[in-house]
Amino acid sequence: MVRSFLYFPHSLSTPHSGYHWDGSDRRFFEGWYYRVTLPEVQQTFAFMYSIEDPAGGQRHSGGVAQVLGPNDGYLCRTFPDVSQFWAWPHALGLGHWRSHPQHPPRPSLLESDHFHRTIQEGYQGTATEHQGKLSDPVMGTCTWHYQIQPIYGWGNVDQPQQSTAGWLSQLQIFEPGWQILMAHGLASGWIDWQGDRYSFQDAPAYAEKNWGGAFPEKWFWLNCNTFEDEPDLALTAGGGRRSILGWMESVAMIGIHHGGIFYEFVPWNAQVTWEIQPWGSWRMTATRDRFRVELHGKSDRPGTVLRAPTLDGMIPVCRDTMHGWIDLRLWEGDRLMVQATSHQGGLEVGGGPWDQVWRSHP
Repeated sequence: MVRSFLYFPHSLSTPHSGYHWDGSDRRFFEGWYYRVTLPEVQQTFAFMYSIEDPAGGQRHSGGVAQVLGPNDGYLCRTFPDVSQFWAWPHALGLGHWRSHPQHPPRPSLLESDHFHRTIQEGYQGTATEHQGKLSDPVMGTCTWHYQIQPIYGWGNVDQPQQSTAGWLSQLQIFEPGWQILMAHGLASGWIDWQGDRYSFQDAPAYAEKNWGGAFPEKWFWLNCNTFEDEPDLALTAGGGRRSILGWMESVAMIGIHHGGIFYEFVPWNAQVTWEIQPWGSWRMTATRDRFRVELHGKSDRPGTVLRAPTLDGMIPVCRDTMHGWIDLRLWEGDRLMVQATSHQGGLEVGGGPWDQVWRSHP
């Protein structure tokens, strides 16, 4: 049943929404990220899914589901059976689960009631619906089901959506690939975390993904679409050391959606600088034509250590908080177009080494 996909506005469907695995046994991972922020209670839920070496029978073959919950709480479950993972090749749709032995469903998108009855533990998600259940005797439980209305993909709303890494990403020369699937959307439904039920209507939502056969050495990330007094503002920024045809390069970008317009600052059209502390402070600037942006993120929380894909599998190599302070300022010439702050931003550093400040080269 592809009910959810059929209602997705195709004009907002981004490149790379589908599954990238080519069926070979080469080293490969793909990861997906769904997020919902609840401004009324000042909490955020981030759901992170990954599949590694999906051909099976390899050292790191399997999947992982992680949830970053209220107050940066954490839940992680593994799904070693790659045969119970599925993903659509040409659109956003994926799932991984353990089912009741007497009712093993074929790995594919299930009706929500069927999922609830037959799936013991796992998840499924598309561009417009997201459902799952995870349970760990130590970490606790989380179940969820909500609908998504996409507002912004990655680009101007009245134009074809863009590859986050530019058109060259179609050639698979960058490792890993990165794509923002939905810069901003509205989610309605419920999430039950450790027995506490959160119901919400039109809560800010976000989705992205990455994939490849190589892994980033080091990276940082800032994200927010819950700015004070700016409901129509979405930010995603980040940078890292990535592989390009066997060489390593350091790159960064800032993307802003506001008032139906996409403001993109990327290496091929702008000058982007950054100064990132090992933890606690993220600063970025970018200039392009007549536009200039300044971005500052801060956190006085310790953050939560998460797993991320490496050559040695999924190991704890990144740190996140969903309670970061973010200040965003966007100018057109001398005119300050946007000045906005939030205390519900996502901040992350990953890889390493992080023994000193990481500054871009002048």
